[in-house]
Amino acid sequence: MDPDFAELTCLEDHRFENTPEIAIRALNARGDLAKLFTFDINPSDDNIFKIKQGAKARHKLSFVRAFLQRGAAPPARRPYAYLALNSEANINLDSAMKVISRRSISVAYGEPVHPVMQFDPSDPTYLYLMTSYQMTRVKVAACDQYSTCTECLAAADAYCGWCTMETRCSLQHECSNFTGANFWASVSEGVQQCPSMTILEPEINIDKENPIKPDRGVLVPPLAPRFGVASTAGVVGAPSELARSTGRLPVEVPRVTAPAWELDHVVVEAALRVNSKNIIRANFTIYDCKRMGNIYPKRACTSCLSTRWKCHWCPSTYTCVSNHSQCADALQMEKKIDCPRIVPASLDPMPTGVSRDITISLANATFSKETALECHFGTDRSFEARWVNSSAVECIHVLLHTSEKSHLFPVNLQLKDRPDRFIDSPEMMTVEVYNCATGSADCSQCLGREDLGHRCVWSESSSSCRLHGEGTPLSDVCPAPEIRKEPGPPPPPRRYVVSEAIVCRTGEALEAFSDVVTVNVSREGRSRERYSYVLPVVQSIAPLNGPKAGGTRVTIRGSRLDVGSELRVLVNGSRQCTDLSRNDSTITCTMPAAELTTAVPVCVQFENKSCTSHNITFKYEKNPIISDINPKKSQISGGRIITLEGRGFGLVQNVSMVVRGIGREQTSCKVHTDAMITCPSPAASNTTVGSKPAPVDFYLNGRRYTDARLAPDEELYPEEALHLSKFSMEYYADPQFSTAKKEKWIKHHPGEPLTLVIHKEPDSLGLESTEYQVKIGLISCEIQIVSDKVIHCSVNESLSTSERQLPVTIQVGKFNYTIAMLHLGGGETAIIVSIVICSILLVLSVVALFVFCTKSRRAERYWQKTLLQMEEMESQIREEIRKGFAELQTDMTDLTKELNRSQGIPFLEYKHFVTRTFFPKCSSLYEECYVLPAPQLGSPVGSQVQETHPLLVGEWKIPENCRPNMEEGISLFSTLLNNRHFLIVFVHALEQQKDFAVRDRCNLASLLTIALHGKLEYYTSIMKDLLVDLIDASASKNPKLMLRRTESVVEKMLTNWMSICMYSYLRFLSPKARAEIASRGRSAVVVSRTADFRLVLLVPAAAALQRCTGLPRRRSLAQPGPVAGLQGSRIKQQINKGSIDAITGKARYTLNEEWLLRENIEAKPRNLNVSFQGCGMDSLSVRAMDTDTLSQVKEKILEAFCKNVPYSQWPRVEDVDLEWFATSTDSYILRDLDDTSVVEDGRKKLNTLAHYKIPEGASLAMSLSDKKDSTLSRVKDLDSEKYFHLVLPTDESVEHKKSHRQSHRKKVLPEIYLTRLLSTKGTLQKFLDDLFKAILSIRDDKPPVAVKYFFDFLEEQAEKRGITDPDTMHIWKTNSLPLRFWVNILKNPQFVFDIDKTDHIDACLSVIAQAFIDACSLSDLQLGKDSPTNKLLYAKEIPEYRKIVQRYYKQIHDMPPLSEQEMNAHLAEESRKYRNEFNTNVAMAEIYKYAKRYRSQIVAALDANPTTKRTQLQHKFEQVIALMEDNIYECCSEA
Repeated sequence: MDPDFAELTCLEDHRFENTPEIAIRALNARGDLAKLFTFDINPSDDNIFKIKQGAKARHKLSFVRAFLQRGAAPPARRPYAYLALNSEANINLDSAMKVISRRSISVAYGEPVHPVMQFDPSDPTYLYLMTSYQMTRVKVAACDQYSTCTECLAAADAYCGWCTMETRCSLQHECSNFTGANFWASVSEGVQQCPSMTILEPEINIDKENPIKPDRGVLVPPLAPRFGVASTAGVVGAPSELARSTGRLPVEVPRVTAPAWELDHVVVEAALRVNSKNIIRANFTIYDCKRMGNIYPKRACTSCLSTRWKCHWCPSTYTCVSNHSQCADALQMEKKIDCPRIVPASLDPMPTGVSRDITISLANATFSKETALECHFGTDRSFEARWVNSSAVECIHVLLHTSEKSHLFPVNLQLKDRPDRFIDSPEMMTVEVYNCATGSADCSQCLGREDLGHRCVWSESSSSCRLHGEGTPLSDVCPAPEIRKEPGPPPPPRRYVVSEAIVCRTGEALEAFSDVVTVNVSREGRSRERYSYVLPVVQSIAPLNGPKAGGTRVTIRGSRLDVGSELRVLVNGSRQCTDLSRNDSTITCTMPAAELTTAVPVCVQFENKSCTSHNITFKYEKNPIISDINPKKSQISGGRIITLEGRGFGLVQNVSMVVRGIGREQTSCKVHTDAMITCPSPAASNTTVGSKPAPVDFYLNGRRYTDARLAPDEELYPEEALHLSKFSMEYYADPQFSTAKKEKWIKHHPGEPLTLVIHKEPDSLGLESTEYQVKIGLISCEIQIVSDKVIHCSVNESLSTSERQLPVTIQVGKFNYTIAMLHLGGGETAIIVSIVICSILLVLSVVALFVFCTKSRRAERYWQKTLLQMEEMESQIREEIRKGFAELQTDMTDLTKELNRSQGIPFLEYKHFVTRTFFPKCSSLYEECYVLPAPQLGSPVGSQVQETHPLLVGEWKIPENCRPNMEEGISLFSTLLNNRHFLIVFVHALEQQKDFAVRDRCNLASLLTIALHGKLEYYTSIMKDLLVDLIDASASKNPKLMLRRTESVVEKMLTNWMSICMYSYLRFLSPKARAEIASRGRSAVVVSRTADFRLVLLVPAAAALQRCTGLPRRRSLAQPGPVAGLQGSRIKQQINKGSIDAITGKARYTLNEEWLLRENIEAKPRNLNVSFQGCGMDSLSVRAMDTDTLSQVKEKILEAFCKNVPYSQWPRVEDVDLEWFATSTDSYILRDLDDTSVVEDGRKKLNTLAHYKIPEGASLAMSLSDKKDSTLSRVKDLDSEKYFHLVLPTDESVEHKKSHRQSHRKKVLPEIYLTRLLSTKGTLQKFLDDLFKAILSIRDDKPPVAVKYFFDFLEEQAEKRGITDPDTMHIWKTNSLPLRFWVNILKNPQFVFDIDKTDHIDACLSVIAQAFIDACSLSDLQLGKDSPTNKLLYAKEIPEYRKIVQRYYKQIHDMPPLSEQEMNAHLAEESRKYRNEFNTNVAMAEIYKYAKRYRSQIVAALDANPTTKRTQLQHKFEQVIALMEDNIYECCSEA
């Protein structure tokens, strides 16, 4: 036995059990474990495990296991390793007992591990450990924390090894096929067994031929029978016999595409891949010398010869090459010092805007003097360079500008014939350009710039800094300086800042005094405030003592303590008091720590002078000692009061408590006495429930408390020192409470005593009775009894309150829980009230029974009557349904009988189409609508009526004396608008103004379209530039919303552009249509080009809507072809079948539910023989309804006679009279209102044919009236309160009064008439299908040029921005063509044809337009019984229409793109055809009004734009303003 060790009495603890496991118990081991044993252990030897006696007291070793290391060595020679465990770490030792790794594990804080341990029988990599409180399953090795093979094997964890085929660190049994060679490398084999790969040629020239050679490739270790080599450019290697035999795999250099080049080389990663997993990686480089000049254009030669690649410089081509053979004189330059380069030299500063010559010296200039050079200074402009001699070049007339105080411009020389080649400038040469007017606010700053070489002088007259020699009165002496006090931050680091600050240190004064500060800088300046010398006085310090750990916050009192700029408080002459703050009477700071308990002097220093305080001391006392804390348990909600016991707490100013690791926050404590402190426990997370005790730290005066009794010479590992804490805290779940019966409601009568029994679930907190607090509302419940399971409390005071419910809550620390609600009853009053209520209910029940019996008899009689009414209503409904079914079946059959009777379509001229489309309402500026003058009474029917518009007037109406100058101003303004940069800045500047409304934007866009109509190519380019800006703005937010509305100038410009380009597509016949019309012997009528009948379908559809509603038809449409004839027959049938209310406009047949006449009006047809001198026919048979008013009859007569005349040439209804010849001698003038009109319910009923009792075949005569009938205005303008036609207006109050006396009137459910919508839809369905197919089809494989061009533009913009969503492109195309053009035409046919659109027609067209919008939409329609009828009407057809839209878009996409030349030729042809249709001067004048309104904003935008500022467009714009304003004022004064 070694004499250094004491004899051990327990053999079980120290003998070997013929196994590699040894249990060592009751050891306190800490520190260097290598000193634990006397010699290495061989388990086969029967030796005692000798432990050094000196180490026994320093360590806490609990368990040691010895095991054979895995490896290739035979079992007899394998070394043993040892695994040691204590409570805080997993320690690995090698056979020499040296610590090779240490891994922290969580077992239990401060708790010893029990010596009886057991490995998991099912998984030996886990070990079961026990402490005093818990058992833990600990994994012996954590291999997955190492990510590379080197880290895994270098960790020397005997359990871990590198699984090569899975590229991870794992236990041996976790690695698949670990028995194979090189599949799993153990720790004993060392890091040299990690697989590696070497690139034999790591740097490859991209221009070099790269065939597959045996000497180029990668070296790989022999790992798997099949593998491949992969790189970032793709798989470039494959298995080969050469690789398996030699470990060398030949590969071919991958091609690297252009986007991969960012520098002159690309690093490519190569990897050995097995089963699609990269096993080994290595990098090689591909370089390209030619890219050197592009990457470093200003130092191409220097960079070429200094790169690490094998590159050469070719002076003749001025390029960098990789091979001598590429350049004959490549060998002339081998070093970068031989490169031609600019010799940097210092240049004198030059003023802005002043021309100067600059000489540049060159070194190694190999150029001839005939070589043309240019000087570049980092701007868009270059300057001519002239050779001075072979080594110098002079830049002539260099003119540079800057708005800054000073700006450095780089100086470069480039070859004139090679704009991208520069002479090397390794050290950038610069020239300083200064601006005297900037950065010199006063005279001192101006004259002080002379030191910088700036020739600036001060002008007293203008109080500005000028360039010397500008001819203004100058001053070389500045005014006296102004001195002012600057409180706040410390002075700047520079001692003197020109004209801003002088930093100086004051000297000592013999006595206290005050005076002004004087500064002499050429003139004397005196301060307004006085500077004072004062004497600070320090009087006392409090508190006088504190713990030697420091942290005591002391307050030093005195007077004038806020003087000076520097202050220090020194403790014991060396250590500073920190966290200083002061005012006039106090200084507060935090005392530092001290080593001894003694009194030390406190010194207050001002400005690093001697101590101001004398005889002021602070005494350091012993640190407070915390001996124990109670309780040591807390609920996770925290707030439990923890009592700290000890001594010396009187020195503590503030205390806080922290539970390390799991505490959510730091809690503040309270000092009660010198021996007691209380702290609320911090809250913790739920994950800490049931876990091990957590260490607790206390901070006294901001310093962490440590046990002073800890031996100072103990050797601790860093993590052990971190976890060392004397106190710990256990957290448990919050206590659970409930009422005795677990009810949530407790009833209580006020005035009665209340005792609550609260059930408590068992817990381990050990709470005292004083820690519980029970409240009912805001009233405390006094606790009487507390046990482990039950809490009794009682309330002695009254619980009377206005609230009938009070919560019952129990609180433990910060845990607050409501266990039930207390419901307060009403007592005796409630009983009395209940009896009274029951009595009243009984009486009411008797009365109700009597009333019920009486009502039952009445109800029986009423039921019999209701049954009769129901039967009558059912018969009416059957009749209505039968009529609707018959209409649905006969409409289209009747419609086809009149197929070939149309006469043509009245197209508007182009100029009227443009004005109606561009300005659908009134102009926002000149407030004039386009005008349709009323025809004179004497004018013949069919005479042309000219439509007027300010933009269509032939001459610009201005006074003659102003014309020359104003025409010059408008001409100059037109020139500016034809400047791309000006126009784009102009539009953006206006759109940025908040008061520039949407109406103004649309009007400006239309005016610009008129002004630029003669240059549609330029207009298109401007529109595209503005659209690009709009797309950029939309792409960053939500691109699908782009072009959804017309809220910007460019969106209205797009609408106008599409209208211009599509007009010819609408108007002119295709060759096929012309041949068809010619074959029928008819004159060529103007119809649509699209599918030969595109707008022939559109206008009859609109007309059919007008006729099918039975509304007055106010114009005739020339309708060519069979479709128009079919439509004419449909019009007649609808007139004969339907009734129309002339006042409300509601009709029997319509597409819009709001305009449906929901009454069963019996109408009979009347065939009338009418004579009328006009339209080429003397008499006709006209069919009308007996319910028609006389105005409606006149309209039908005009419609029959004038059907081949445009509407603008019709006489109005008010201008004709209708006369009925009852007999050969009697005749009557028929009017809507006369003395015979019937009055019903206070309203006059309009006269009808039935009112006059006009029979079938009656003879009528219509003639132009000599004077207008003033007795009746337009019928639709009549007051509905005084007049009615078919249906009285609905009035609920009136209906209630008339309910009995008019009960005989037949009533039918109004919804039954919705079938009339289907009847109208069925009539138009064929035309609507043809219309949609015509619009969305392509004939002759040639869509409109504008459509193909613009769709390609949208796709190009989307591709540039990486927008690949097909839905986004679909929405863009839909918003630009169908919704922006076709919907506009569908809803407003009066834009194209000479027709009238009434409100009812507009509502019906809106239904068709909505169906067209739904067909172009991508969103699914969620329809139900409550959906609007305009959605339900065409819900079945929408899916088929959507297929047509998608097919149309795809056909356009698949067609070959249009070139810019083709589109420009088309636009030029459109401009030529309508060159002189508009007065562009009027449009320019209107645009000018916007320019005048936002003059300052436009000028600011032009100044801010570098391009417009360089071309001085803002000055030209000011010239336009000046020229126009003078003439406008003169002309206005004359007017």
